[in-house]
Amino acid sequence: MPQKTYHIITYGCQANIADGERIAAKLEFMGYKKTDSPEKADLVVLNACSVRQSAINRLYSQIKKWPHKKLVVTGCLLPDDREKIKKMVNQIWHPDDYFDLLPQRSSSKDALIPIMTGCNNFCTYCAVPYTRGRERSRKMKEILDEIREVIKKGYREIWLLGQNVNSYKPSFPKLLKKINSMAGDFTIHFISSHPKDFSDELIKTIAECKKVSREIHLPVQSGDNKILKAMNRNYTVSHFKKLVFKIRKKIPDVKISTDIIVGFPGETKKQFENTVKLVKEIGFYKAFISRYSPRPNTLASKLKDDVSNEEKKRRWKILDELINKKTK
Repeated sequence: MPQKTYHIITYGCQANIADGERIAAKLEFMGYKKTDSPEKADLVVLNACSVRQSAINRLYSQIKKWPHKKLVVTGCLLPDDREKIKKMVNQIWHPDDYFDLLPQRSSSKDALIPIMTGCNNFCTYCAVPYTRGRERSRKMKEILDEIREVIKKGYREIWLLGQNVNSYKPSFPKLLKKINSMAGDFTIHFISSHPKDFSDELIKTIAECKKVSREIHLPVQSGDNKILKAMNRNYTVSHFKKLVFKIRKKIPDVKISTDIIVGFPGETKKQFENTVKLVKEIGFYKAFISRYSPRPNTLASKLKDDVSNEEKKRRWKILDELINKKTK
């Protein structure tokens, strides 16, 4: 009897890519063999992302595309989407179903290591607390054992992943120090961090740990205090600027990248100009800019999405040219 095959289609961020590697390990354990195309697969796994509606639209079109195949949907799924999808597929897996499994790695250079999952911040635009639940940290020993293995195998880029890595329990700085002390030639990266939780201890630790990358991703989302408050980000523009100053003072060769949302409900042209002003002051070396789209069940979805698509595109273009032109 021929061995059954699987194919995974992943949408979204590096956390989802890391999930895909662990899903592969689960399926191999179940006796499935990987195939490079969904056409050839007995089982198709759709690893979803609810962060933007466009990714969910692609998910639905994939489900309709494979009516005669065994389908599993997993990843970041909002309760409404989960409810709609459950009758259309064979199974739905929660990200916790494979969080602690060792992965089938898809890269020979970059090792993606989830250190925590979920989020307690409830930013008003974000679906993550509703799709992945509250924060849950992996045991430090488990993480360190996994990293020792990938270093032995010759991996040079170690990526520590979490919706908010600074919240890692018992201590993110302590985890960084332990990894940094391991023998081997490798670089430690981490995403994503929250400005409100970026402590002086963490800055000091990065400065002292030679293996930690000098590229820090620090999502600002907006340069206007009223919009930051409406987003429930729990910091002000002044706090963000002071934080960047402290980081640059301790780590002079640092490069800071960021995330920015344009067209959040109620964002006026003047408030957008405040973001432009902040961007010019900070001098980010790279930015992931997204045009706001409402996600069901989030608090922001109750607000009127009153910035037109044309205006969102215009604002996106201004920031993209301002920040990313030099890195393209």
